[in-house]
Amino acid sequence: MLLKFTKMHGAGNDFVVLDGVHQQLNLTPEQLRFLADRHFGVGCDQILLVEKSQNPAVDFRYRIFNADGGEVEQCGNGARCFVRFVHDHKLTSKREIVVETKSGLISLRLTDDGHVTVNMGKPIFDPALIPFESTSNEIVQALQVDSLLVEISAVSMGNPHAVQIVSDVEAAPVNTHGPLIEHHVRFPKRVNAGFMQIVDRSHIRLRVFERGAGETLSCGTGACAAVVIGIRRGLLDETVHVVTHGGNLIINWSGGDSPVLMTGPAISVFDGEIIL
Repeated sequence: MLLKFTKMHGAGNDFVVLDGVHQQLNLTPEQLRFLADRHFGVGCDQILLVEKSQNPAVDFRYRIFNADGGEVEQCGNGARCFVRFVHDHKLTSKREIVVETKSGLISLRLTDDGHVTVNMGKPIFDPALIPFESTSNEIVQALQVDSLLVEISAVSMGNPHAVQIVSDVEAAPVNTHGPLIEHHVRFPKRVNAGFMQIVDRSHIRLRVFERGAGETLSCGTGACAAVVIGIRRGLLDETVHVVTHGGNLIINWSGGDSPVLMTGPAISVFDGEIIL
C-alpha cells in the first residue's frame, strides 16, 4: 500500500499526519510502529489520523496513536497540527473547528499570525477519572518511585499526567524516573510524567516523559497539566509561558470549571509517500 503523509511538528513534538477523509485507513499496530520508527520509517512521536465525524455538529474526528502503536485519548501539540493540516489541505475553509477525540470534543482556532489556540476543556482532578489509585483527593500526594518517595500531583487533560516540581529541570531524572512513573501500579492506564521548574509566577520550564513515546521535545497536554497544577497549588498566575526543549507555549486557565487554553505553533515540515 502506498500511503501519503505529512510530517509536522508543534514546538518540536513531531507527527505523521494522515488524511482519513479521502481514504479509508485501518492501520495495524505493526504498521503504526513502522511509520513512527526513526530509523526504518518516517519517524515521529505520534501518528495523527484525520477522519470524518459521524456527528453533524462536529467538523472532524481526531485519532492519536503513540509511537508504540497504541491509541491514546488526547494530544495538545497534535491538536494544533491537526487544524493546520485540515486548513492547508483544504479539507475546510473554517478557521475555527470542533473536533471529536477519544476523550471528548475540543475546539481549535487558527490565528492570523499562524499560531493555533486550542480549547482543551476543563482539567479533571478526581482520582477515579484520571485514573489514579488513591484514597485521597489531596492535590499533592506521595508516590514511591524506586527507593525514593516523591511528591506528585495527578490530573487528566483528556489523558493522565503526574506532575512534580523540581528545582532544576535539566538535572531532573526524566529518563530514569519517567518510565517508572509511566508504568507505576497506581496509574492503571499508565501516565505521562511531567517535571516542572517554576521560574516565576508566569514562567515555567518543563520536560515530559510521554506514555508510549518516551521524552519528547514538547508535550501540549503536559504543559496544560503542569500549569493547572501550579495554579491549583497557588504557585502560578492564570497565564503562563511554558518553555520546553522544542519551543514555547502559552497556557491560560482561570480556575474552577473554566477550560484550559493553549496557544502555540503548528509547522508543516514536508509531504511524502511511503510503502507499507
